[in-house]
Amino acid sequence: MAALAAAGCLAAGAAHADDAGRVSVSPVDSGGARVSVTALPALAQNQAPATPGAPGAPSAPTHMPAPADAAPGQVVVGGKVPDEATHSAVLARLRETYGARNVVDQIEVGGVATPPNWSANVQKLLGPQLKQISKGQLKIDGTQIDVKGEVSNESQRQQIASDMANALNPTYTIRNGLRVSASEQGLLDTTLANRTIEFETGSALLTPQGRAILDQMAAVLAKMSGKTVEIIGHTDNSGSRTSNIALSQARADAVKGYLVTKGVAPRAMTTMGVGPDQPIASNDTGDGRARNRRIEFRVGQ
Repeated sequence: MAALAAAGCLAAGAAHADDAGRVSVSPVDSGGARVSVTALPALAQNQAPATPGAPGAPSAPTHMPAPADAAPGQVVVGGKVPDEATHSAVLARLRETYGARNVVDQIEVGGVATPPNWSANVQKLLGPQLKQISKGQLKIDGTQIDVKGEVSNESQRQQIASDMANALNPTYTIRNGLRVSASEQGLLDTTLANRTIEFETGSALLTPQGRAILDQMAAVLAKMSGKTVEIIGHTDNSGSRTSNIALSQARADAVKGYLVTKGVAPRAMTTMGVGPDQPIASNDTGDGRARNRRIEFRVGQ
């Protein structure tokens, strides 16, 4: 098998994203290769490393070397890879992302087997998108990928897993353990709780269910003095892009208008419609299209 884990600023993905919990996958090779990465971002300077086995701490893969003393911002990469080419490729990608001086190499080479094209697939997961996650862990174990850590909002949490899922073939599985940070953005996302603010079909008229969710959002927004919240409308890709952008803008404006009637200051909200341009799921299925038809709340300064 093959594994890669990270605590700090890391993201990962696979051909199947699962938010529900542990995913069972078929064994690849009982001997396999393991790579573990630990990233300690500047944002976590004052946070002590998690103790293995403690609640919320990443589980340590077997055959892992003891972690090096890492300074804030460093990435410690360890474990085993099948050959020097994979070793060099992993290091190159991490150095490109974090800077050569911030990558601590603890990788062992040889004595393991990996699934076909594993090195190339691992490289697809190591890039600038990793910096979107703080206090994170990335683990690639054969064809199973686990990603944990904090992101700034719910849309980003879903988008990271979706993007990575699309990068790899269907033999890979991802468990999305990302969470929204405990912040004002996190409070908004928790209130929305993955629910969809519904409108009448093809219009910007809110349904009773949509208004009920906005009643809850209004109570939260009223407490966020001094912050501007951007209301972003999204659609699926059915129909023309031009009409979808217009519809998404109208729906965002409708949400703002309703919140104003509930006491939220107009100056505290801005609106934008992006139509189908920022999907969080595939538009090839009805469920995916439904997820893409959404309203997003994003906290500004």
